Amino acid sequence: MRLFILPALWLALCPLLLSGKDQPEVTKTSPPSVSALTQASRPSIVTVTQYGRGGGQDALGTGFVIDKDGLIVTNLHVIGNARRLEVELSDGTKHEVTEVHATDADLDLAVLRISKKDLQPLTLGDSDKVEQGQDVVAIGHPQGLQFSVVEGVVSAVREVEGHPMIQVAIPIEEGNSGGPLMDREGRVQGVLTLKSAVTNNLGFARPINALRPLLEKPNPVPMKRWLTIGRLDPRAWEPLFNGRWTQHAGVIHANEQGQGLGMRTVCLNKEETPGLPFEVSVMVKLDEESGAAGLAFCSDGKDQHYGFYPSAGKMRLTRFNGPDVFSWTVLAEVSTPAYQQGTWNRLRVRVDEAKIQCYVNDTLVTEVEDAELRGGAVGLCKFRVPAAQFKRFHLGETAPQKAVPSQLAKELETELDQYLGNTVQRDSTMKKLLTEPVAARHLLESRAKELEKQVASLRELQKEMHRESIGQEISTLLRRPGDQTELLKAALLVARYDNPDVEIEPYLRGIERMVEELKGDPAIKSKSTSRAANRLVDYLFKENGFHGTRNDTIDDPSNSYLNEVLDDREGIPLTLSIVYLELARRLGLPEIHGVSLPGRFMVAYEESIPEVENKDKEKGKEKEAVKKKEEGAAATASTSAAVKEVKRQVYLDLFEGGKTLTSVEAEQFIEQSTGTEVLDEHRAPATSRAIILRLLHNLTSYAKKPELAMPYLDLIITVEPESHGDRLQRSLIRARMGDREGARADLKHLLDAEPEGYDLGKISALYESL
Repeated sequence: MRLFILPALWLALCPLLLSGKDQPEVTKTSPPSVSALTQASRPSIVTVTQYGRGGGQDALGTGFVIDKDGLIVTNLHVIGNARRLEVELSDGTKHEVTEVHATDADLDLAVLRISKKDLQPLTLGDSDKVEQGQDVVAIGHPQGLQFSVVEGVVSAVREVEGHPMIQVAIPIEEGNSGGPLMDREGRVQGVLTLKSAVTNNLGFARPINALRPLLEKPNPVPMKRWLTIGRLDPRAWEPLFNGRWTQHAGVIHANEQGQGLGMRTVCLNKEETPGLPFEVSVMVKLDEESGAAGLAFCSDGKDQHYGFYPSAGKMRLTRFNGPDVFSWTVLAEVSTPAYQQGTWNRLRVRVDEAKIQCYVNDTLVTEVEDAELRGGAVGLCKFRVPAAQFKRFHLGETAPQKAVPSQLAKELETELDQYLGNTVQRDSTMKKLLTEPVAARHLLESRAKELEKQVASLRELQKEMHRESIGQEISTLLRRPGDQTELLKAALLVARYDNPDVEIEPYLRGIERMVEELKGDPAIKSKSTSRAANRLVDYLFKENGFHGTRNDTIDDPSNSYLNEVLDDREGIPLTLSIVYLELARRLGLPEIHGVSLPGRFMVAYEESIPEVENKDKEKGKEKEAVKKKEEGAAATASTSAAVKEVKRQVYLDLFEGGKTLTSVEAEQFIEQSTGTEVLDEHRAPATSRAIILRLLHNLTSYAKKPELAMPYLDLIITVEPESHGDRLQRSLIRARMGDREGARADLKHLLDAEPEGYDLGKISALYESL
């Protein structure tokens, strides 16, 4: 054993016995220790705090400085929506966030700005070079414990929900979100995210390279405007007892416990309550069945009101006469099969002079004679901790009901319950089946498959019926005169064509609120089209955070669905233009129109500028003349004889945040980027029909398989029956899918129409072959 130890000892001591000049030269500097790395990066690590309505802390996360002039990176879920934000630096000083500089909901990233300067930024690395097994260090505030450090390794780089993520063998807890994942050289390689953690000792970080598009194309929102995002319209709703009430995509969210007894929070609708009798209804969904939420009515605006809501699986009608439990009276508590746990349920209440009738999914579940509270306001209520969601609130003399009468539905439900619950019949059937179990099993399997086919057929029929009705509605809209066509509504219907759950009215009301904000603006009221156009650009892109899509996702259908564009404030040139054009239409700015240029949809308007004879024709004078005209300094009495008005076309590239281009610049851009010459037909103002057709052609081109394009081709032909190219394409796809009859019908239409530019001989031959 000693023979092995001595050589090993000699090898270990040998470097120490050599003189300094004989030691080998070190060619690579060792990375700093974790301790040194932590001390060096500590001044760049911040705490991000989100504050609630009552001023208390709602959420806490980590962030880090990336620019000395006050830019901070964190996760989007850390900052939420419409909440005051504060950044605490490592020295303990606290700073209000002045601007949400950039966000990306899909990537869960946010960049904040504070007014503090001369900060110490971290160096951003290149996450494309991250390797499996690489040592990494994470710094954050897990569970509020500030500046906690943990060392680990990169387990893998894998795709999660369609995006690359760095998988790390590091525990990620609440408070770590938004912190930096650094290599041993101190370069940031990722942003930690709590939402992707799947086990206690495994987490994920967003690669830092995903942040770069946000920095290159930010969508800044001033804090004043940020505080209004997702907020309920104060003209329509009034929250009581605190709680957090927000709105997104037509759904009202109650996310926090109230300060009333039982954690009660109420949100009253400001619409005037009709005289007796009246009905109020809403769709409600509990996040957890241990919660309680529903309708509030006959409220005095304080502690008194009725409430009808699901609670622990039962339906409860309660009269609240005051703030404490001793003034509460449970008038009814019933179990009912009409209430479906874990999904949306429609609650409806009818109030008359003497009694209250309560319905669940249009089934009467309780009727109580109680007239103690009448009049007052109606609205929504929530109790306890679990969150709740509401949609389709309606108040009136009668509430809209489903097509199936409640009595008929009740009879059918009873019939089905009797059949399914008839154990005698089931036992008798079982005995017969057991006489030949093998044959019976095959028979049952065969019958089950037949029923599954019938179910699939019915679902397909339901889908076709929905799409056909939407197509008819879009066609009706587009037949209106141009100035009366609701372009945005037609585009929202395209989104609903694919997703029946899309609610149209909340988005239209959102646009109307924007119009209310803008219509009194001096630039909008001025007679200058350019001033009004530029004001709309500032409003959408500088104040409200709208922006062109990033990360090469231009062909993602989400960017073509107007509901998602309005929710995420992100879109492609066409959908951003639709929002802009709808605002212009509602604000009475007919000079602003869309232009369907090849490869890039833009917005344009024509303006008059003064062309001064002789010297004012020199290069560079045009901008000065425009400026003078807008300031009212042009065309004075002494110079009017030397000035004449000329027209010029101004283009706005909304994908680039409303960048202004001359007609020459716009056409050069198109020709250089697409290789296509701009023709007169491209320069003409685009009609609403043409815009919707372009939107549908986009969706057709995004389809990964030809058969997936079929629904959009159907809609295109519904909107424009003489779109011969699309009809020919549909006939070919129909033939490929085995729908010979449908293919022949399309080809017959083309043969009857005899469109120019088509080889009718080949079309006829194809028709005969089918």
